[in-house]
Amino acid sequence: EYEEKTGRAHRPLSPKQNVRKNLDFEPLSTTALILEDRPANLPAKPAEEAQKHRQQYEEMVVQAKKRELKEAQKRKKQLEERCKLEDSIGSAVLTWNNEILPNWETMCCSRKVRELWWQGIPPSVRGKVWSLAIGNELNITHELYDICLARAKEKWRSLSTGGAEVECEDAGFSAADREASLELIKLDISRTFPNLCIFQQGGPYHDTLHSILGAYTCYRPDVGYVQGMSFIAAVLILNLDTADAFIAFSNLLNKPCQMAFFRVDHGLMLTYFAAFEVFFEENLPKLFAHFKKNNLTPDIYLIDWIFTLYSKSLPLDLACRVWDVFCRDGEEFLFRTALGILKLFEDILTKMDFIHIAQFLTKLPEDLPSEEFFTSIAAIQMQSRNKKWAQVKRLLIFDNR
Repeated sequence: EYEEKTGRAHRPLSPKQNVRKNLDFEPLSTTALILEDRPANLPAKPAEEAQKHRQQYEEMVVQAKKRELKEAQKRKKQLEERCKLEDSIGSAVLTWNNEILPNWETMCCSRKVRELWWQGIPPSVRGKVWSLAIGNELNITHELYDICLARAKEKWRSLSTGGAEVECEDAGFSAADREASLELIKLDISRTFPNLCIFQQGGPYHDTLHSILGAYTCYRPDVGYVQGMSFIAAVLILNLDTADAFIAFSNLLNKPCQMAFFRVDHGLMLTYFAAFEVFFEENLPKLFAHFKKNNLTPDIYLIDWIFTLYSKSLPLDLACRVWDVFCRDGEEFLFRTALGILKLFEDILTKMDFIHIAQFLTKLPEDLPSEEFFTSIAAIQMQSRNKKWAQVKRLLIFDNR
């Protein structure tokens, strides 16, 4: 175009200049510069050097094609696996909706259902299954939720007008003053799954999370709000309608293990830690001895895992799968999951000191492979000297009396 505008005659390309035009594959990189002719003010390339450069370039092209083929095969495999997973989920949804949920009472404990449960509940039916599995022993109704929420809103109005003083601590409230912990909820909501943004101020679920946590502090002023609750409520909100999420949340926190931790019952918490260590030593004796040598006690890592039911420590999709089996097996699975994590990283942890172990377990890797993780959990035996979890815990409680 420049030549046409300037009127310069068009000169045909020399055979050397035309080399790159005839190539089948031209990578978008500077590697092909080795085929370029030298500038006119420099001596031309010797024939041997030109031949060597051409061979080098052709080798680069071959390697680039191999990498491209490898990437294409990887993408194809990922697509096939995704399609296979989607087909599996679709089939599971039909089974849950058509066979299991309509006959819940008779089928929930069957071997077939338990196996399906272990594989993960499809997201579209997860909320229904969780609600049924958690149950509603407290007999909470939607109307009761509305009453508690109205009371919470009234308390918030009172707080905003200076009607009550709020201490900036999670613990230390008397039973009469527990509702003052409503103010603490605001601080924690913004810390709940911050990467998702949906629970932040202005996000679609911010007000819903605020409402459920506020309603609960009015429903159970003896417990109030404790850090960690926001993560549990958030996971339920993602899978259930607001009132049903509140019902599941209240019943879930009423379970013995959760109540022991959220009410900070030190004696019972120590019993849980002692029971955990029995199975820790049974399953992972080498790592158990290493932890003992470094004075690393279970409370350092277990408290955060139990308080949030792993929803803060694990990737959300993996945490939901842990919740699936937790709803099936109860508190025992929380401690079995903890042992599964320790088993998965046993080789790494045995080489670390106290500080690095504590840091590692506080912030687990974000790229945990799902199947490998659950294979590790499945390898954990929750039986010690012919005694199961509940029996070991009961004996420890009896011994402490």
